[in-house]
Amino acid sequence: MSTTALTSTVQVLGAPGDRHDEILTPEALDFLGRLDAAFANRRFELLAERRRRTERLASGTPLDFSPATSAVRADPTWRVAPPAPDLTDRRVEITGPPERRMTVNALNSGARVWMADFEDATAPTWDNVIAGQLNLRDATERRIDFTTPDGREYRLGDTPATIMVRPRGWHLTEAHLVVDSRPLSASLVDFGLYFFHCAQRRIDAGSGPYFYLPKLENRSEARLWNDVFVLAQDLLGIPRGTIRATVLIETVTAAFEMEEILYELREHSAGLNAGRWDYLFSLIKNFGHRPDFVLPDRAKVTMTSPFLRAYTELLVRTCHKRGAHAIGGMAAHVPSRDAQANEAALATVRLDKEREAEDGFDGSWVAHPGLVPVCRDVFDGVLGERPHQIDRTRDDVHVTAADLLAVRRTAGPPTPEGVRSNIAVALRYFDAWLRGSGAVALYGLMEDAATAEIARCQIWQWIRHGAVDRDTVLALLDDEVAALGGECPWARPDEVRALFTRTALGRDLPAFFTPDAYARHLVVRPEARS
Repeated sequence: MSTTALTSTVQVLGAPGDRHDEILTPEALDFLGRLDAAFANRRFELLAERRRRTERLASGTPLDFSPATSAVRADPTWRVAPPAPDLTDRRVEITGPPERRMTVNALNSGARVWMADFEDATAPTWDNVIAGQLNLRDATERRIDFTTPDGREYRLGDTPATIMVRPRGWHLTEAHLVVDSRPLSASLVDFGLYFFHCAQRRIDAGSGPYFYLPKLENRSEARLWNDVFVLAQDLLGIPRGTIRATVLIETVTAAFEMEEILYELREHSAGLNAGRWDYLFSLIKNFGHRPDFVLPDRAKVTMTSPFLRAYTELLVRTCHKRGAHAIGGMAAHVPSRDAQANEAALATVRLDKEREAEDGFDGSWVAHPGLVPVCRDVFDGVLGERPHQIDRTRDDVHVTAADLLAVRRTAGPPTPEGVRSNIAVALRYFDAWLRGSGAVALYGLMEDAATAEIARCQIWQWIRHGAVDRDTVLALLDDEVAALGGECPWARPDEVRALFTRTALGRDLPAFFTPDAYARHLVVRPEARS
């Protein structure tokens, strides 16, 4: 990859804010321009291929492991790069938005890794995007300490978690940064600003620039990321292979290309992660037209469902075969003041983490610091003093395409409670997201955009196949919109209802709710500033 691509001038349309000039320097913008010039066209081509593949699946083309890459899967000799020293032991990882208070709490949580999430857990307002970058730089420089107006102190401890950053997915744009009136890729913005400002600082601190890559659908999208990494390292004079990235396998198409994804990123790979809600969301997007793929209530689709067991066991086998970490899914419970409810929730989390550890995962995710001890205790019991269990290759696992798509063994109609719950959760999450909050505690769980996606997609799927009547959904929508307005005087019920209607009740299912909602509600256009 040449490092001499022509630079396109990046124009900042976002309103200036406190300390924004520390992030949006001319040199950083030039770096973004170089990444955009090198990769914008490939990104557009890959997004077009996503749409074509979705159309092929809808027309009945079977989904299977690709014969074209059988040699990669059959070759026993290749491995990913050895883990970076501070990514060797990942038994507990905590996730959350890079908001200042949460940054300190996550880094001090006792987890081995913190994933700073610009994607599902961040509503991408301009202020959130730039403030998140500032918080990451401040954390790297250990100047993140602060005191709130009511006197609460937040101080970074002596052994903070290792930072990994999840940029937004390839399908999203950052409308406040443009080249020739064209918005930049949000993926390149989030990655590029962090890498430009923090990569060398992380290296100097004994760590490195580490990432989580969301929403990948195939090996070609992984190859694009690998080429981005190569160019970024070359431009800043950082040795190739310094970047490490874990890919979230959260689309059904990616589940059929796990080995190929590791292969494309092998110089920079830090393993794979199992993303549950987005995986279910992807199943509905790709197979929602088929009645045999109708899923029951979200709460009934557990990780013991046969098709999810196939997916997670294949992920562990694939990772360990290639020397990579396999990281388990999210525990989203929020600790409660109700002792009985809290005990029940922690017992559920413990069972989930025990299943993952026994299946061979090397670590797992939690959404709240209060869950770190439970997850750590479970993995301590399996790993002991070992940093991981990559040597457990799970050669007993044999997964076919039919196993990955065996949804009919879990399929079933929704309950009235499940229908109402999906509407209630989606509306409340949409309202919080439109007001700038991407991680929201709802009904005892920490929810993010993945929850809203599966909730609204299930409503669409149930209506399409007659599992629930449209008039029933509209009546429940009226009830929940009214309840939302009663709960929250600051809510925006009309906008929330319109967003739900556009993304859950139309003839066609939008691929994501975020692009439309972002363009309509979170973009502050230049003519609006004064």
